[in-house]
Amino acid sequence: MSSSGNRTNRRDLLKGTAALAPIVALAGSRALADGRIKHDDWASSAPAPAHPTTADYKPTFFTADEYAFLIAACSRLIPQDEHGPGATELGVPQYIDRQMVTPWADGGIWYMQGPFFPAKPEFGYQASLTPKQQFQQGIKAIDALCQKQFQKPFAGLAPTQQDDLLKGIEKGTVSSPDLPLKTFFTSFLLKTVMEGYFCDPMYGGNKDMAAWTMIAYPGVRADYLEWVGEAKPYPYGPVSMYGARG
Repeated sequence: MSSSGNRTNRRDLLKGTAALAPIVALAGSRALADGRIKHDDWASSAPAPAHPTTADYKPTFFTADEYAFLIAACSRLIPQDEHGPGATELGVPQYIDRQMVTPWADGGIWYMQGPFFPAKPEFGYQASLTPKQQFQQGIKAIDALCQKQFQKPFAGLAPTQQDDLLKGIEKGTVSSPDLPLKTFFTSFLLKTVMEGYFCDPMYGGNKDMAAWTMIAYPGVRADYLEWVGEAKPYPYGPVSMYGARG
């Protein structure tokens, strides 16, 4: 997290990591239509059904209070500024809600058996909670901290208060007895917000490919090899999985 005065640095960081984010998002977001996936599907070249951002979206997994937290958190993690739209404007809360019906959210594509113990980051995720449970319990724990200190949920705080809380969680100075909040923030909330911001629009985020346009990412175009190594911006707009043009 950065303060509002350092949003340019935050954008530079996002630009530097954006080339990888769509790939990660595509790999983790299969079979969104019914929440099921087969091992054979990973080898399939057929794209999943498109579920683009909609103006009247209603969450199917998160409660109204949980979804209000997501909207508020997305708005602070990637805010709208002079460089482009923020995460909320590009439908990232919708993307995260849709992820909760995938096998990834249930831990179905991970090894989720014990023993569970603290380990160095290079050993990967070591907790017993599924991603879905991380989001549910993480949001609950953060809202409980806010209610105790401010008598309001996270979504009801002022933007500066939200920023301070998120920065404290990221640094490990704000904690909860119910959940390792730093793990929830870094490994799930922030990572998934970035995925939703840079994913293919078919998954509910990156509305109108605005994030790709901002960083001049070509999307799924297959004819830009001659531009690799060129010291000038790519001149054409991005193309999505279903052929839409940004």
